[in-house]
Amino acid sequence: MRLLFIGDVVGKPGLRILSKFVPDYKKENKYDFICVNGENAAGGFGLTRKSASKLKKYGCDVITTGNHIFDRKEELEELFKLEYVIRPLNYEKSFPGKGFTVIEIEDKKVAIVNVQGQTFMPKEPKTSSPFKLVQECVENLLPITSIIIVDIHAETTAEKIAMRYFLDGQISALIGTHTHVQTADEIVTSSGTAYITDVGMTGAFDSIIGMQAKPIIKKFMGDKNQSFKLAKNDVRMNAVEIEINEANGKAKSIRRIEIGENS
Repeated sequence: MRLLFIGDVVGKPGLRILSKFVPDYKKENKYDFICVNGENAAGGFGLTRKSASKLKKYGCDVITTGNHIFDRKEELEELFKLEYVIRPLNYEKSFPGKGFTVIEIEDKKVAIVNVQGQTFMPKEPKTSSPFKLVQECVENLLPITSIIIVDIHAETTAEKIAMRYFLDGQISALIGTHTHVQTADEIVTSSGTAYITDVGMTGAFDSIIGMQAKPIIKKFMGDKNQSFKLAKNDVRMNAVEIEINEANGKAKSIRRIEIGENS
């Protein structure tokens, strides 16, 4: 089984490059399944039902999210009526949506789980520790499928690496999201779990993680009145390609991908 996991989509530039590449790229590379983190797809902040529908139309099978969905509170109820959109499992129980989904690909089932880290993350939405909850979720999923993909949406490398050790051998892949900078530490462990600390970003790279540089620099210098503005230039897609043994759910390989809009 061949899986493509696409890094955090940031606004219209990210949506645009996916609209150009994903449909043909999926066919050419014979990907069975595409997952994308879409928490910043709507204007760079949050996710709407409309932007989620676009990602689905382009060929993304499941959309994971993270803390920025809270930027569009008014969208949450309608957004999470979409079966292919999930939110972190460790959000408080009253939060709309669900933290995992299982989809069928021909005669195989694939589970996708979304969790959020706690270190240096916003206080809203409220979260509990992801470790115990994700372990319980994986244990419940294993009788259904051995192919389990987890998106850990977190700030620190230490928390993501800790989760790698915690879930090693129990899942097919652990993919880090949130920081928007692709890391060069992809690995398949000896127990058959593919891992990368952060898959990166899909959006404008002439930027500070997708946003125009000048307002952010001014804010760092003490000007609290500055607001973030979406960048537009040097648009790229970051992703990882993972091969998984369908028989036992063990990862065989993981490969980083970066594609420019004008490639």
